[in-house]
Amino acid sequence: MDKPPQPFADGMPNLSHGHFAVPTPVDLQVAQPFTHAPRFLILYGSLRERSFSRFLAYEAARLLEAMGSEVRIYDAHGLPLPDDATADHPKVQELRNLSIWSEGHVWVSPERHGNMTGVMKSQIDWLPLSEGSVRPTQGRTLAVMQVSGGSQSFNAVNSLRLLGRWMRMVTIPNQSSVPMAYKEFDDAGRMKPGPLYERVVDVCEELMKFTLLTRERADYLVDRYSERKEREPERLKAVAADVGFVKQ
Repeated sequence: MDKPPQPFADGMPNLSHGHFAVPTPVDLQVAQPFTHAPRFLILYGSLRERSFSRFLAYEAARLLEAMGSEVRIYDAHGLPLPDDATADHPKVQELRNLSIWSEGHVWVSPERHGNMTGVMKSQIDWLPLSEGSVRPTQGRTLAVMQVSGGSQSFNAVNSLRLLGRWMRMVTIPNQSSVPMAYKEFDDAGRMKPGPLYERVVDVCEELMKFTLLTRERADYLVDRYSERKEREPERLKAVAADVGFVKQ
């Protein structure tokens, strides 16, 4: 098999060496550990009075609080459809501010027509990849869960994983899918003991571990070569001129 000699001696002429950085263990060391409790935002995808996704969200919140974290649960009642209002709508601002405050998310959706609900997707669609210099989701951890009225399915959590990757979040390996959810919660909305509840505990424990591992390093972990180049003043000026904001 034909291959170049080792080590490669033909250089990297397309690389901007001033922006190229070699990751090292030293870069991952934490200079000043955070002293506040881990912060989690939980979103759920139903507006029903008796909502199993809300019940599951509450179970996750209880577990995360028992592990020493601070939790906020967003209520999507009153949130307009994406593009049906401006971003200064109070419910949109509430959602974005909670995401900026958070260090990790839990997304819980019912499965409807083989996928997440529109309520769930609308909440995520209102979260921009960037808002000025602020990125409301980038670098945050994410756990995904779903409830189903029928047999075991992973359609919703698979779609949520795709969205988490698109939103540049650190989605943990574990997940929870609760089939026939009407059998798994009692009249008070508490989840019954059993293997499905134990999986929820596993997911919350793993989310907590990943958040403690990454939250102080999030800025470094999402610092990218291409974006370092884009932040150069000359590059920003050229882009602005190209789209008609300034004249060269």
